Amino acid sequence: MIRIFAISFLFTVAISNISFSQTSNYGNWMIYFGNMNLPKKFNWHHEVQYRNYNIAGDLEQLLLRTGIGYNLSENNNNVLLGYGFIYSEPYLLGGIQKDYTSEHRIYQQFITKQNFGRVAIQHRYRIEERFLKDNFKLRFRYFLSCNVALNHKSFLKNTLYFAAYNEIFINGKANYFDRNRLYLGLGFKFSDKIKVEVGSLNQLVTGGSRNQLNLICFVNL
Repeated sequence: MIRIFAISFLFTVAISNISFSQTSNYGNWMIYFGNMNLPKKFNWHHEVQYRNYNIAGDLEQLLLRTGIGYNLSENNNNVLLGYGFIYSEPYLLGGIQKDYTSEHRIYQQFITKQNFGRVAIQHRYRIEERFLKDNFKLRFRYFLSCNVALNHKSFLKNTLYFAAYNEIFINGKANYFDRNRLYLGLGFKFSDKIKVEVGSLNQLVTGGSRNQLNLICFVNL
């Protein structure tokens, strides 16, 4: 019964946001996060993010990211070295024609987690070396998330949970503020291997902000 309720609720929220997006240019990000445990405390992270300016069909960005991590302690602290390829289609001034750009990115990160019964907190510190056409940029990111189990006292199988995070991006030189992302959503943990989320993300940049519907799938292999 809880699973049926959770899936129905997530589907209803998704549909309502989709309908809203068709008249308001509300963006849509479809995201897959994967993680595979490897021998000797290593892990393989991989992800795909397909981002649209609207609900579908108007590509904003395709992001492919992977990396090899090492667990400093069981399920709590992880360091990772990774690579990302980012293909973007930003609109030129006037908003009619698009540009087409690609970026290669190397990144290093440290993740630490704390669990307090119903509450799970995660901190992520990331450094990015960004290789764009005829340009190199350095960026720092800090991510803080909080998930709260709603129907269990901890994150067991078939857990409905509230999800929230904030992430700030800081450039390595002048115009230090790059962007800030604030996310609120609802998720369902089917098992230790699979969970899904749907939520709304506000991305603030210099000169304005934009809202996105996020549909996220997490898979642990």
